[in-house]
Amino acid sequence: MAKPIHILNGPNLNLLGTREPDIYGAATLEDIRTLCTEAASDLGCQIDFRQTNTEGELVTWIQDAAETASGIVLNAAAYTHTSVAVLDALKTCTVPVVEVHLSNVYKREPFRHNSYVSPAATGVICGFGPHGYVLALEAIAKLIAGKQE
Repeated sequence: MAKPIHILNGPNLNLLGTREPDIYGAATLEDIRTLCTEAASDLGCQIDFRQTNTEGELVTWIQDAAETASGIVLNAAAYTHTSVAVLDALKTCTVPVVEVHLSNVYKREPFRHNSYVSPAATGVICGFGPHGYVLALEAIAKLIAGKQE
């Protein structure tokens, strides 16, 4: 796999480990980065792991990933439920996109049930905590391998 899988994280995920641990758990974003790095190594692929609190920066990263990545794992966090700009950027992508959420958004407030990411995503994983990122990496690796056969 020549191009890395981009793992893009949206607002407030830099606060993981301290922000609402009853919902998001005790793992920090750095713990998730380590988990993803290990999983990518096991899958024989590279990752580019990033986090931003800025919507425009996330949109730019998605646009860049459309050209420089083999796939995108996206936890857009709150922008999932609010950003048409993120959706529009994702609609330009021809690489697999897996939407990830640490919590089960369907067990939470009703506004979290709506995703602007899902219509452009290949698949959605929610409710499995940090392991959801590993599941997303595995899914993208299989999709990429299938295209190469």
